Amino acid sequence: MTVNLPAPLPALLLLTPRFHARVWGGDRLAPPIGGTPVGEAWIADGHSVVAAGPLAGQTVDELMRAHPRDLLGPDLDPRAGFPLLIKLLDCRDWLSVQVHPNDAQAQVMVGPGERGKTEAWHFLNVEPGAELLAGVTPGTTPDALADAIRHGGILDVSERAAPEVGDTLFIPAGTLHALGPGLLLYEVQQASDTTYRVFDWDRPASAGRALHLEESVAVTRADLRGDWKAAAETGGVGELVRCPEFTLVGARGGDAVPLTSFGLVTVVEGTLTLAAAGERLEVPAFGTVLVPAHAGQVTLSGDGRALIATP
Repeated sequence: MTVNLPAPLPALLLLTPRFHARVWGGDRLAPPIGGTPVGEAWIADGHSVVAAGPLAGQTVDELMRAHPRDLLGPDLDPRAGFPLLIKLLDCRDWLSVQVHPNDAQAQVMVGPGERGKTEAWHFLNVEPGAELLAGVTPGTTPDALADAIRHGGILDVSERAAPEVGDTLFIPAGTLHALGPGLLLYEVQQASDTTYRVFDWDRPASAGRALHLEESVAVTRADLRGDWKAAAETGGVGELVRCPEFTLVGARGGDAVPLTSFGLVTVVEGTLTLAAAGERLEVPAFGTVLVPAHAGQVTLSGDGRALIATP
């Protein structure tokens, strides 16, 4: 009897981005889709398709099922699904003021096995005057916050900030937030799309952009304003975020990054050549490569900078 074994898992898997039209999007990621600008490029998740090589056309989820230990390492359960989602966001208008649940809240409010959504942003381009909202103003009580959510006063208690290129902002679940016009950024998050909108800048209501006021009251925390790491402090390299859900590090040519699980390597400046387990691959800006756990390490060379997300 012939047994069909899965093809060996390469150490460097270039992924194909998927572009999504958004009313707040811009023109820096891709041309408009159906007349609506592109706001998001989903560059790595379980549905991502391998772009080239012997496994071209297969999804990350398919590879995870065929090679669970080689891809995820010994500590992640493939039955829980691929844990991370990486995006690029091009903001030409305000995104909705929103909040996300944590894991425990998502399992009650959305369904068993659902993830919450903790995320982090790294800013790639910031136009003059660009702002965002992150958390609520100090001294705002939970009752005052709930009242502002329910009665249209959320902007009165929202904390504004002006990011700089290379800054990183960690947004734990429960943090009120909104991105403003003039921002191009990288986002790493738990693989969840559960979003509760508090305010949508008076855009016409639609099924796809409904408000979720009571859900927002239930999950928004008055004590959270995000955690900043300034570019002046980090230079965009080294450990930028560490939390139970993921780690984000910045690296330049000449750096070697050890992996205990998979790594998602996104080139954000210049061009880099990645090397892992005897394989090499040149990657241009905004290219993303999945490096499975079995590689053990990824080494970067060239004149560029990358962000590497690991679970």
